[in-house]
Amino acid sequence: MKNLLSKRLATSLGLALFLCAAATTASHAQNTNMQTTKAPEDKSKRPSPPAKATATVGGATVTIDYSRPSVKGRKIFGELEPYGKVWRTGANEATTFEVSKDVKIEGQTLAAGKYGLFTIPGENEWTIIFNKTANQWGAFKYDASQDVLRVKVKPKKLAQLTEVFTINLDKSGKVAMMWENTEVDFTVTSSGKSSM
Repeated sequence: MKNLLSKRLATSLGLALFLCAAATTASHAQNTNMQTTKAPEDKSKRPSPPAKATATVGGATVTIDYSRPSVKGRKIFGELEPYGKVWRTGANEATTFEVSKDVKIEGQTLAAGKYGLFTIPGENEWTIIFNKTANQWGAFKYDASQDVLRVKVKPKKLAQLTEVFTINLDKSGKVAMMWENTEVDFTVTSSGKSSM
């Protein structure tokens, strides 16, 4: 009788330990799943939040999507963004430039489509680049062989500091990019034909 009771007690204790271990494993698995399921990122909460400039220029809708880094007391052009090096023209993802119809950029034709908008800052001259690869992070995988158009423009000195990188686009087709004490402009005009 004593033996039978001992066996039953041992069986019950073993079952209890097994159930306890199973519950702990299930709970751990559930917590692990909860940790690996990531909520979509709220880009507006980034240190360099997203922005959009859009206008209709000669019947073409022009949209520039970019992110807005701040100066934060740093020397920007020539240091943080070195002269002669390709820049993503903002922060985070590369800036994109999209047109619904063919346009001219500084007099040169750019077909309708979506492009990565890169720049090469210079002390006396900037290169504005339209690249086939629109969706990429920064300029880390920038490939010059994918460029469809490059134009050169002159930078201007601003009288006042522009703390947050800003791109303005108006219906006249003037694109003004401003940051720190520098402004760089280029012009978009209608090509008079549509490829849509």
